Amino acid sequence: MIGFRGLIIIQFNQYYHLVSDIGNTMARKGSVRRMDNSVPKRGPDTISLSDDMPIAWQKSQEHFTRFTKLIKIELDDETALVEERWKKWTKQKLLAAGLTLFDLTCRSQGRFYGDPIIVFEQSDRNRMPQHRFSHGDIVLISRTRPWGEKVYEGIVLDRGPTRIRVVVNEKPRDLKKGRWRIDKGANRIAHDRMHEALIDFHSTESNGGTPLRDLILASLHDIANSAARTPEISGKTQSGISQIDVRLNDSQKAAVEQSLDSRLSLIQGPPGTGKTFTAVHLLKQLAQLGRGPILACAESNVAVDNLLEGLVDIGVNAVRIGKPVKVRESLRTNTLDALVDQHPLQDEIAYIKSQNEDLRKQLNSLKGKEKGLTHRDIKNNFKEIRRLEDNVIASLLDSAEVVCATTIGAGHHVLGNRKFPIVLIDEATQASEPSALVPIVRGCRQLILVGDHKQLPPTVISEQAEQGGLNQSLFERLNKCGIPAHMLTTQYRMHPVIREFPSARFYENRLEDGCSPQQRPTPAGIIWPDWDNPMAFIPVEGSELQDEDGSSRSNYAEAAKVLTVVKNLLSPGDLTTTDIGVITPYNGQVRVLSDLFQEAGGRDRGDPFYGLEIKSVDGYQGREKEVIVFSAVRANDNGEVGFLSDRRRLNVALTRARRGLIIIGHPKTLRHDNTWKSWLEWVDERNLFAWHLSQD
Repeated sequence: MIGFRGLIIIQFNQYYHLVSDIGNTMARKGSVRRMDNSVPKRGPDTISLSDDMPIAWQKSQEHFTRFTKLIKIELDDETALVEERWKKWTKQKLLAAGLTLFDLTCRSQGRFYGDPIIVFEQSDRNRMPQHRFSHGDIVLISRTRPWGEKVYEGIVLDRGPTRIRVVVNEKPRDLKKGRWRIDKGANRIAHDRMHEALIDFHSTESNGGTPLRDLILASLHDIANSAARTPEISGKTQSGISQIDVRLNDSQKAAVEQSLDSRLSLIQGPPGTGKTFTAVHLLKQLAQLGRGPILACAESNVAVDNLLEGLVDIGVNAVRIGKPVKVRESLRTNTLDALVDQHPLQDEIAYIKSQNEDLRKQLNSLKGKEKGLTHRDIKNNFKEIRRLEDNVIASLLDSAEVVCATTIGAGHHVLGNRKFPIVLIDEATQASEPSALVPIVRGCRQLILVGDHKQLPPTVISEQAEQGGLNQSLFERLNKCGIPAHMLTTQYRMHPVIREFPSARFYENRLEDGCSPQQRPTPAGIIWPDWDNPMAFIPVEGSELQDEDGSSRSNYAEAAKVLTVVKNLLSPGDLTTTDIGVITPYNGQVRVLSDLFQEAGGRDRGDPFYGLEIKSVDGYQGREKEVIVFSAVRANDNGEVGFLSDRRRLNVALTRARRGLIIIGHPKTLRHDNTWKSWLEWVDERNLFAWHLSQD
C-alpha cells in the first residue's frame, strides 16, 4: 500500500505534467477536448504571478494557465504545511496548536449511511485536550508516523468533551489494538475538481463548459449589456413576477425581477439584508418558470445548508448532494443518500443482494459448469443492482426542482454529465474563481452570483497564491469589469447605532434600517457609555504574544476582560450563553479564550458557559448573535496590526451583533490603521469609549 506521502507526490507529478502538457494534448487531432487553437500555448511556469491579476481576459489560454498555476501552488503549499507539521513540530507543539491528537483508543460504532463510524477517545476516557477538529473536517488517521505508514482518511461526524466520532470509507485494521493519532488533513479533491473545471471551461470540444465563457472572461466589448441579455433557456412562458412573496422588500423584489431576465446577475447583500432569503425566493421563481434543472451552490457546507433549509421551508423540492456527515442533522433527510435509502426500489435491491449472498455461500460446494454458472449469476445480479441504483439516483435528481451542493461538490461523480442551465451561487464572494467554475461548467446559461465583496474574500492558504490573485472572487472581478451589482439596502439585523458606521464606511450610506431601537432593546449586565446606543469600546493596556510557531497571536489581558464582560452580561438573566458570540481575528486567541472559559466553569453540557460560541472572525461570516464581544488582540509598540488592516475583516466584526456590540482593544495600536482610526474617531464622537469598564 502506498503511504500518504507517496500518494501525494505521485498526484503532484501527474498533476504538474498534465498541466505542463495541456496545451499540446488538448490540441491533438481527435482529442475529446481541445482548447482554442487561436491562442498561444504557454506552460504554467511562463506566467508571472508578480503581474497584477487582470480583470478582463482577452486570451483564454492566459486565464487557464494562470489559474492552473495558482491552484497547484495552493495545493503544494497546503500539503507542505501538513508535512512540515508532521516532520518538524514537536508533539507538544502539535497538541498546543490543536492540529493533532495522540495516543487515542479507537472502537467501531455502527454505520452512517453505509459508511463505518469510529470513535476516538483518550486511553483513560478523560476529557480531550483543546483541539480544532469540528464537524465536517477532513482528518488523517494513522498510528504514529503518517508520513511513513498507511493513512486512512475520514470526516468528523461530531465531537464531545471526551470523544470524537469520525466517518470513514475504509475501517482501519486492528482497530482496537494499540494507539492512534488523528491529524488535520489537506483537501486534494477540491484541487482536482477545480483543475477539471478549468479544462472544461476552456475546452472547445467537450461535454462540459458554458455558453457564458466569453462573458465570464469579460472579453466582450459591452459586458454590462451582454450580461443583461435574456438567457437562452427554454421553459414555461408565464412570468412568475406577480407571485413573488410579499415578504420581500422593494430592493429584494427588484433583485429577483432583474435576475429572472438576465443571463448573468450580481446581487450584493450587505450584512443583515437577507441575501440568502432573496436567493431562496429567486430559486422558487426560477423553478416555477420551468427553466430548470437548477443547481444552487455555496462555498461552504453551512451556507448550502442555509439555502436548502430555506427552500424546504417554502415548499421547493430540493435535493442535497454530498456526504450526509457534512450536512446539518435536521436536513439529512433531504440528502441524496437518505432519499436513495428510502426509495421503494430498495426492497428489490435488498432482495437481489440477499440472493447474491446465498449464491456466494454455495460457491465452495460447487464445481465445474455449475460453479461457472453461479459466478455468472452473481455477476449479472451485481449489474442489475447497479442498474437499479442508477435508476433510483436518476429518478430522484430528475424530479428535483433544485439540486444543492457546495461549489466543489458540484463536481461529484453522482451528477455524471448532467447539465444545469441555471446556476446560482450564494456567498459567491467567498469562492475563488476556479471553485466557482466547478458548477458553472455544467452547461450554465444563466448565472446568478449572490454575495458581498465588502466582506471577507475567499480563504487562501498559500501566501504566494493569494498575492497571485486567487483570493479575488469571480463576483468581485466581474463587478470591477462593469457588471453592476444590485444591492439589497434594508438591513434587519443590527440596532441602528451598530449599523451606522459600516453603512457610512463600506456602503456609501445606502443601508436603511428595517428594525427600530425598540425592537433591539439594550442588553442589561454592563454599564453602557450611552444606554440608548448599545455599543462600547473598552480600552485595555495589554500586550500581544506570538504563538510558538509564529502563525497566530494572543492577548491574555484582553481574554481576561472578555471573561469579565461575558459574566456580567449573563448575570441579570436577560441573555443566555447562546445569545452571546465571542469573536477574535486570531486562532491563538480563540484557544486562549477557550481555555479561560473552561477553567472558569466549562462550556460542556451542564456547565455554566455551555452554548457560548468562541470563534475567529473568518468563521463568523454569515452568522449573528444578540451581543458580540470582540477581542482585537494586537497591542505593540510598533503599531503593527497585521491582517486587522483588512477593512473587510473589520466590516464582518462590526456587523454580527443584533442588540449590542462590545469591542476590546488597544487604541494606540489600532489607530495606526486608517480604517480602525476612523472607527475609533467615530466612537469618540459618539461618546462610546467605555473607560469605566477598563479597570473592572
